[in-house]
Amino acid sequence: MPIYKTITVSNTIQVYIWKVTESENELVQNVVLTENCQNRMFGMKSELHRRAFLSIRHLFLEAGFEDKDVFYNEFGKPFLHDGRHISITHSNNFTAIIISDTAEVGIDIEKQRDKILRIAHKFTPIEEYRTLANSEAIIRKLTIVWGAKESLYKIYAQPGLSFLKHIDVQDFSFSDLEATAQIRYEGQKSNYEIAFLEFEGFTCVYAQHILER
Repeated sequence: MPIYKTITVSNTIQVYIWKVTESENELVQNVVLTENCQNRMFGMKSELHRRAFLSIRHLFLEAGFEDKDVFYNEFGKPFLHDGRHISITHSNNFTAIIISDTAEVGIDIEKQRDKILRIAHKFTPIEEYRTLANSEAIIRKLTIVWGAKESLYKIYAQPGLSFLKHIDVQDFSFSDLEATAQIRYEGQKSNYEIAFLEFEGFTCVYAQHILER
């Protein structure tokens, strides 16, 4: 069961990505689920979702902890009992987690699809993308921006936060592989660093909160 990719973001932040190619029977091996997570998995009608769920538990093992080490708040945001920060994502046959010793972090994987062109106006000023060369480039950039905002939403985890009104991702080039972003919400302002990578028609974006000095 090979892990697809690991990324050392810094000496305190690590990303783990899994490509789900194994059967459900293979993935269930060596995984010990809490009673709550067993009930969650048994309630999943989709085999793909169950396989993704189990692959994330293998990522936990790669990072040195188990299912019992994770708990969730009332908004569904995951936490580690040892005080470190964690974020989780899955899309089709890819799953990923990000672990941080100090800064709050978020991660998102998205499949690059033309559907995003139809919903772009709901999360970003679409007119800003008119200078891109072709629709493929627009889809790629919109997917990065959507993934960035999803990652930031996972960090902030406050009801009422609007992708369009409250989260701003600064412009970037594909070659940069990173960007900065800001959340302005209810009189508060917070800043974030974004990084992204693309593989096999998917985009992975992860973010970390920049602590004020």
